[in-house]
Amino acid sequence: MTAPEDTENWVWLARIRHPQGRKGEVIAQILTDFPEKFTDRKRLWLLAGAGASARPATAAVSASVPREVELIAHWLHKGGIVLHFAGVDSISDAETLQGLIVAIPRSERASLAEDEFYIGDLVGCTVVDLAGSEPVSIGAIEDVDRTAGPVALLVVAGASGEVLVPFAKSYLRKIDLAARRIEMALPEGLIDLNSPKTAE
Repeated sequence: MTAPEDTENWVWLARIRHPQGRKGEVIAQILTDFPEKFTDRKRLWLLAGAGASARPATAAVSASVPREVELIAHWLHKGGIVLHFAGVDSISDAETLQGLIVAIPRSERASLAEDEFYIGDLVGCTVVDLAGSEPVSIGAIEDVDRTAGPVALLVVAGASGEVLVPFAKSYLRKIDLAARRIEMALPEGLIDLNSPKTAE
């Protein structure tokens, strides 16, 4: 069976980090709010990673993605998830998957409440700060870090480097996925505090 033709119509579930164990397992960063649904998913797809934080896959694997894989085992481990795919039976096999995205077609994703959003939908959106007298574009979202604390952090590619923006409901004003735009009212100084420090 081949992957769906529309290669942009995906929901990201996890990003593969590195091998875990000796039998082909990999440890992955969880990118879904529903990790328990891996129990119901035996058919997944591997996509090439996007964004600066994703490690590039090897040329051999890149040439074959998106590709369908069968999930034969999984378990949660230290804030991430361990995945074992059929046909990936060694550390060397697992190494070829580093940086790839584990995904499903958008048509298969779980339903959300009206005020909930998928992480994969946020990646690529531009964050705009409305707190000042004029709207200020902070940059495009490259990733979402859900491991830093109770509030997820938007990893934004700012003009001077990576900026971390708390994805707090109190800051959020509007999410327009069609326009790829997220409007927020950020506290004064937050961007400077979470931006790369310039050399003195």
